[in-house]
Amino acid sequence: MIPALIIGRKGSTGFPNKNVYKVLGRPLMSYPILAVKNSKYVDKNSIYISTDSKAIENVGVKYGCRPIKRPQYLATNEALAEDAFIHGYKSIIVQLSKDVEFIVLLFCNGATITPGIIDKGIKKLRENPSFDSACTVSLYNMWSPLRAKKIDNGVLKPFGRISDFSDPTCDRDSQGDTYFADCSAFICRPICLKKHYGDLPFRWIGRKVLPLKQWGGLDLDYKWQLGQLRFWLQAHGFSLKKTPYDKR
Repeated sequence: MIPALIIGRKGSTGFPNKNVYKVLGRPLMSYPILAVKNSKYVDKNSIYISTDSKAIENVGVKYGCRPIKRPQYLATNEALAEDAFIHGYKSIIVQLSKDVEFIVLLFCNGATITPGIIDKGIKKLRENPSFDSACTVSLYNMWSPLRAKKIDNGVLKPFGRISDFSDPTCDRDSQGDTYFADCSAFICRPICLKKHYGDLPFRWIGRKVLPLKQWGGLDLDYKWQLGQLRFWLQAHGFSLKKTPYDKR
């Protein structure tokens, strides 16, 4: 069995109520739900939404999710996503009568995901049993760590040591391709959530992770990201009137 768990809370400060904000006429959180609902492998009766928000819960139920009450201590600004995922996973397994092969983990604000990417990750993990998980990544060479800066006493300084980089030129591609885990989807073996042994900042995915390459992936945290998200959704067949799943 392959369930899915989507998490989202009401206390966003960067973009209040972002998870239910309408993008192309639909709540932001509907996009990851639609993706798992249209997966070939995810159990359609085992899609869960973990939240502390009645508004988020209502949208989730409308789209076919089963609600999990997210405790208040896991819904603060300081609470970690990994702990919310672990709580949700534990809540799910007590409800299931079958063994969990993988669990698909998503964020309500991670709308840049398709059923094809999810199914590709599941297939790859079945073919590669030594891997802990599969994770969506997007190419962002313009945000190479070489270009990262911090402000120290009013002065702009390198975020890391320049000596750690080979050929530190201004060319954005000088360090090779830079992939970011874009928080669109994580497909994990249950052992990842049981052992909690992965590398920071995503300890819930274990240490040996298959990359699922896509473009333009992001978890939406600010309104200024809406333009990129709309572009991505339209490029993948979404509009105000239709979705790529309408004929399924």
